[in-house]
Amino acid sequence: MHIIDLRSDTVTQPTPAMRRAMAEAEVGDDVFGEDPTVRRLEELCAGRLCKEAGLYVPTGTMGNLVSLLAQCGRGDEVIVGDQAHLYYYEQGGMSALGGMHPRIVRNRPDGTLDLAEIADAVRDPNNVHYPRSRLIAVENTHNRCGGSPLSVDYMHRVGKLAREHGLLLHVDGARLFNASVALDVRPSELVADADSVSVCLSKGLGAPVGAVVCGSKAFITEARRARKVVGGGMRQAGVIAAAGIVAIEQNVERLAEDHANARSLAAGLAALPGLQVEDVPARTDILFFRVTRPNLTAAQLVTRLAESGVRMFAFGPDRIRAVLNYHVTADDVETVLTATRTALQ
Repeated sequence: MHIIDLRSDTVTQPTPAMRRAMAEAEVGDDVFGEDPTVRRLEELCAGRLCKEAGLYVPTGTMGNLVSLLAQCGRGDEVIVGDQAHLYYYEQGGMSALGGMHPRIVRNRPDGTLDLAEIADAVRDPNNVHYPRSRLIAVENTHNRCGGSPLSVDYMHRVGKLAREHGLLLHVDGARLFNASVALDVRPSELVADADSVSVCLSKGLGAPVGAVVCGSKAFITEARRARKVVGGGMRQAGVIAAAGIVAIEQNVERLAEDHANARSLAAGLAALPGLQVEDVPARTDILFFRVTRPNLTAAQLVTRLAESGVRMFAFGPDRIRAVLNYHVTADDVETVLTATRTALQ
């Protein structure tokens, strides 16, 4: 059976070019700062984002964690959305490992945080009853909000608000390059106001592992210490960093294909009775849809689709997520629509 895996863009396999680069990578001890391939990847990502320096880490979750550990102390407060990956899916690492307190602000359907609500969440630094507000964290694109990209204008306004209140800005840019492609802007424009940003290489870009944290040289020095204490210091990591270089150099522009396939899938699903596709400002590689047919749950529909070789995730009793990736073709999208039509029957 031909499997069409839409559970996530993390299911991608390394491309032939990545496998060659990994096999031929020049390596050294990265904890000593001696792996030339890792250094090249870090410089490449920092350059694309117009930041002073970068740091290679094993995962996006670690990228977010070390960014917060490098910039916040115990008892400091992080303002973050109630649907953010940083809050929702990272096991409370900021609290468990960093002693930080999350200050929750409601995510709007498009993934943004209302600026007035952010401002209201900032604590009075002179009130001894409160933790100190230290950092604002935003996610771009926003996973749980349908893969929504946050615009350059919005990112600038959040940065301006952060500076006015003396706060830092961290961007969870796990899919930042998807936002860049969808909005047709340079990725650096989306993080120009950010003090730190973490970008994943192992999602739509297709590398087998890894993320890169970028920011000032002083920030990266502290982030490197934080990476070590949470077990992220790797040795001959150039073997995997090489695939990340290929991902950045070869796979960014092709994200537009995933977005086009996601638009086609969204249009096809929206035409099926019993389903409702969630709207987003701009379609990237993620789409959510709801099962509106009585006596049919999201889990039941996902199970039926799996029997036809189509894999998706149920996100609650009536909500399903599908994520396009470079293994899924336009023909596969038609197959998915046929399988969904049959499953609904």
